[in-house]
Parts: sequence; C-alpha cells; structure tokens
Amino acid sequence: MAELDERSRILLKTLIERYIADGQPIGSRALSKQSGLELSPATIRNVMSDLEEAGFISSPHTSAGRIPTSRGYRLFVDNLLTVRPMHKAQLLELKEHLQPDQPQRLISAASNLLSQLTHFAGVVVAPRREAIRIRQIEFVSLSETRILLIIVTTRGDVQNRILITQRKYSPSELVTAANYLNQQYAGLDFDDIRGRLKAELQQLHSDMSELMTAAVDVGSKAVEESSQYILSGETNLLDVEDLSSNMARLRELFKLFDQKTGLLQLLDVSNRAEGVQIFIGGESGLAPLDECSVITAPYEVDGQVVGSLGVIGPTRMAYERVIPIVDITARLLSSALSSNN
Repeated sequence: MAELDERSRILLKTLIERYIADGQPIGSRALSKQSGLELSPATIRNVMSDLEEAGFISSPHTSAGRIPTSRGYRLFVDNLLTVRPMHKAQLLELKEHLQPDQPQRLISAASNLLSQLTHFAGVVVAPRREAIRIRQIEFVSLSETRILLIIVTTRGDVQNRILITQRKYSPSELVTAANYLNQQYAGLDFDDIRGRLKAELQQLHSDMSELMTAAVDVGSKAVEESSQYILSGETNLLDVEDLSSNMARLRELFKLFDQKTGLLQLLDVSNRAEGVQIFIGGESGLAPLDECSVITAPYEVDGQVVGSLGVIGPTRMAYERVIPIVDITARLLSSALSSNN
C-alpha cells in the first residue's frame, strides 16, 4: 500500500468493485464517472498505466479497459475491502440449520449452506479422527517391479496401493517383510511405525529396507487420503462464466475435487491459522485453482480446532459478501458441535 497514493487506491478499489459487479473491463471514462474523483480521463489513464505497470491490473487484448490481476485482488482484499454484514435472512437460515445435532449431519448441512448462500462450491473437512492403527499388511507381486500393498486397519478398513520397486522381490521375501511388519508393528499408527522402523532398519537385512520404507511411506499417504470432506454445489461452478469458458481448466478443477489430496492439504493450512484465510489464484499452489479463490476458516470443538470449511469460487467474486458467510458458518458450526459434544 505504501507505493500507492490515495487517488490510486480509490481508482483501484472502484475498478475492482465495478469489475466484480459487471464482469466487463473498466475504461477510464467509466472510472471518471464512478470514482467520485474530479480527475480528467487523461489523468485517470496515467494512473491506470502506473497500476498496470505495478502488476495490479491488466489489459485484455480485446478491450481498452482494464481488469484486476491476482495481485490487485490481494491488495483489495487486504487493504481496500469493506466487508458487508450478512443479511438477516441468511443469518437466520444458518442458525436454524446449524443447531446441535449429529456431527456428520451438521458437517453436511454446513457444506450445503455455504454452497447455497454463495452460489459457489462449499466444502467442510470432517473432524480429524483418532490415529488409524494397522492390523495387518500384505504384499502381492504384480510384476517384477510392481507390488500391491494391502493395508487392513484395526477398524476393518482396507487400503490398496501400488509400490514401484528398484528390483524384483521373491514371494518368500514379500512374506518375510510382511511378517516382520505385522509382528513388530501391528496395533501402531504409521507415524509410530515410521519412527521405530527408521531406528531399526540398520539391524535389518539391507535388501529389505527399500520395500519396508516404501510400504510405510505409501501406506501413510493412503491413510491420510482416507480423511473425508463434504463438497457441495460444485456444479454451481459450471454456471460461472469466468470458469465455464475454459472447459479444460474446469475439468482439471473437478479432477482436483475427485483426487482430494491437494485440496485437503490446502484446507489443512486453515487448521493452523487463526480466522479467515483467503487464497487468490496461484497462491493456493494448485494449478487447477489458478483462476479461483478459496476462502477458508477453521472450526472448533470445545476450543480445539478439529477441521476447516470454505468456499471455492472464481477470483471475480463478491469477497465482501462471501467472507462473512464463511466466518459466521465456522463460528456457528463450532458452537453447534461443542454443544453437542
């Protein structure tokens, strides 16, 4: 903000607000009328040129007007945004549907409400469960360098993953490795297994260390991926012109939703932060979200953060309206889950 004077801030704020509302590039004549500043179109063009050079706005090839960049949106959200209070009807709807109840029903309700109130995709990560412990591990040879890892948890869940190895393992070696892991580590979670295995590998036959290490690493990721989130209203994004005009990118986005891992990692960042977090475009680090913004907030049970929720939509969204919806939904979900506990 230090590099922008007052009139630059006012013009940038006006441009972004008009672009969010209309979706059309904004020209200097329109800014002259709507900014409230008594500046000539020529002066405004000079300011726009400076803002473009600084990376806050850009000029589409098809228009003389300007549109905000991700950097412009970031400055707007951090320093220029005036958040609107939620409409009373929306607040009442949230309170009505987020009363103390079964946790799973509350999580589904919160996801649906986020989607309905914003007309984008709503997502809620389910509360973290207790560490998943291992009952049994098996290896099945599929080819010379491909091995099927079968993980059975103490709760009866089964996870299957493919291991790619540097050499061929004989059936007897696979049985030996599985027997060792089951005898030494049954009843432990993968974090415990990894810590102990690292210390004990030096005492094992070196030819088996690669297989066992790979099994623990892949198995740990498989268990992490079993974490659940509830996604609602993703089809709303098909109606967002900014996204639907690029079907290849939209397919990548839906693939991200299906794979879960990347989105879970992004939402997990919210668990370690306080209050609302906003990821604009490339800030998410996930290519399918380059044209999207993700607004998240953690929620709690009895003062302990247990999960996060958020909204996924285009970068051109009404931040002043969506931010309080995410914030208040997280607070109400926290209250309902704590009362239910």
